[in-house]
Formats: sequence, C-alpha cells, structure tokens
Amino acid sequence: MIKSGLARRVGAALFLAACSKSAPPAAAPPPPEVRVVVVATEPIAKTIELPGRLQAIRTSEVRARVDGIIQRRLYTEGTDVTAGQALFAIDPRPARAQASAASAALSRAEATAANAEQDIARYKGLVSQQALSQQEYDAATARLRTAQADVAQRRAELAAARLNLGYTTVTAPISGRAGRAEVTEGALVSGGQATLLTRIDQLDPIYANFSQSSSAVLDLRRQLTSGAARGRLTSAPVHMMLEDGTPYRSVGRLDFFDMSIDSTTGSAAMRAVFPNPQRQLLPGQFVRVRVDAGVRPNGVRLPQRAVTVTPNGGNVFVVGAKDVAAIRQVKLGQLDGDEWVIESGLTPGERVIVDGVQKVQPNSPVKPVVAK
Repeated sequence: MIKSGLARRVGAALFLAACSKSAPPAAAPPPPEVRVVVVATEPIAKTIELPGRLQAIRTSEVRARVDGIIQRRLYTEGTDVTAGQALFAIDPRPARAQASAASAALSRAEATAANAEQDIARYKGLVSQQALSQQEYDAATARLRTAQADVAQRRAELAAARLNLGYTTVTAPISGRAGRAEVTEGALVSGGQATLLTRIDQLDPIYANFSQSSSAVLDLRRQLTSGAARGRLTSAPVHMMLEDGTPYRSVGRLDFFDMSIDSTTGSAAMRAVFPNPQRQLLPGQFVRVRVDAGVRPNGVRLPQRAVTVTPNGGNVFVVGAKDVAAIRQVKLGQLDGDEWVIESGLTPGERVIVDGVQKVQPNSPVKPVVAK
C-alpha cells in the first residue's frame, strides 16, 4: 500500500512537470496556391468606343411655295418616295386664273407691238420723201421699243404665273422616306411663310455623329497617321453596337474629322457613314461606335478578374523570382470582352496572378500554378 501511494504521487508530480513546460510553436501554414498566366505580347487592334447618334445623310423639308388650300395628300406617310413624286395637291384654280390673265395681257402687248412695227414700216418711206418729220419717226420708234419691252414683261409674268400653277402640285425634291404630313386637307398654306408640309430623309447610307475629347483626338490622329494606319484618317473602319447591345452587321468608315475643338465642351466632332439598305437604322437612334485606330504590334492582354481597377489605372499581383507576390500598377487600355488591354507596366515573361487573388498578401510567398 505504501509503495502504490508513492507511485501515484510520483506520477502526479511528473504530470504536473510536463504540463508546466511550454508547448512547441505551431508550424507555419503553406503558401496559398494561385493560378498565374505568363505575360506574352501579340498584335492587338486598337479601338476607341464612343457613344453617338444617327442622322439621315440628307434631309429635305417640303414646304409650300404658293398660297392656297390643300386639296389632297397624294402619298402614304412613312413610305419611300422618289424625286419628283407628287406629295400634295393645292387648289390650282386661283393660280390657273392668274395664268390666264397673264396670257391675255401678253396677247394685248403683242398686238400693240405689232401695230407699232407696222407704223415704223409705213413711216420709213415717208421720212425718206420728207413727208414726215424725223421727230414723229423717232416717237414711233420709241413706241415700238416700249411695246416690245411690254411684251417681254408680259411674257415674264406669264412664265411666273405658269410656274406658280406648277407649284400647286407639291413634289418630292429628293428620294427617301417621307415622314408624317404636317397639314391636312382643307388647311390654308402660305408660300410667303413657306408652310412646312412634310420631311423626307435619305436613310441609305446613314451618318453616325459622335465626339471625342481634345487629348484623345490628338492621340487618335497620331495613331491613324502612323504605322499600318497611315493615310486612313478619313477612311478608318468603324463598327457599331445597337441600343440592345447587338453588333450591326455592316462595317462603316470614318468620313469626317473636325479640325477644330469646341471651346465649350473641349471635344471635336467626328462622323462615320454606314450602309443601311434594309432601313434598320433610324435618325436619332442612340448607338455606340468603335473606331479602328490601327494595330499595336506588342500588345498585352489580361483577364478582367486579374485586374483591380483604381482611380489611377489598375493593379495586378506579379509573382517574382522567389515566388513572392508583389503589387504592380499598370496602365489600362480598352476592355475587349472579358480581357483588359494593358498599355504599360508589364514585360513579357512575368507571371501575373489571375485566380486566388483574394488569398494573397503583398510581399508574401505563394505557390504559383500556370493556368491553361
């Protein structure tokens, strides 16, 4: 009994001694596994995406040129019309009466001129025989010239009356899509006030108007006049995105580049022209355009998830030679799909973390795995 008690006391003492010793430090966790891509260069088309509005390539306002009452509308609103097609009929009776009066006045003037010519023919022989004074002959000659001038004036008045009579049928000045009629049958229109009747828009091709900041204009001008894009300043390819995000199937071209900067907005106007054979594009429609500004021969792309966007550009994690992650600031270019184009900040061969960024701390070791 004495021995067993002693053994228990010795065991308890040894247990307390073991508990009093400090536990060994825990082992450091392994570095997190991340997926990286190796930076490589490739030719990348440089594009500039901007918002814009569509505009008809030609717009004509059809207006009244004579006074009168609208009798009929001769076209269907919202349909295509051809140049010279009748659109409105104005009551022609007043204009026809004016033309008849002008014709009668011309006949009277011609009769007067014919009588004056006969007088001159008779007076010539009398003057040579000194049976008529030279003063009377000169007066007859003046009457003939006055009659001839009156004939010319009456002919001009008749031509103007016939022209006004022709204006009672309002025709389309250009071919295109005719809009809604601004007047109805029975409306009084004025030629002096040029009453608006309707508008005609030519929609094929169609313009896309947009603008760019002055600094970007200078950069774009340099890009379009250098390298592969040299000589294509006013013919650079332009792509279009519709309001719902779908791409327009036809490629346009840059056809206008304003040479001055708007002092109020600090931007320059630009314009592209697009084919529109199906009349799918309409004036006033909002679109986004992409201008092809040449090709960058040594471009770099990175997945969007690898880049943290900041007010000064973007940040990425780069894995160094000893597998230590470090933050690198890069200059971002355009966002092409789900990839960023990197303007500067990376060199070929560097490893950039694309997956597992949330597990990485700056200047900490990682276990890189090359992503496919």
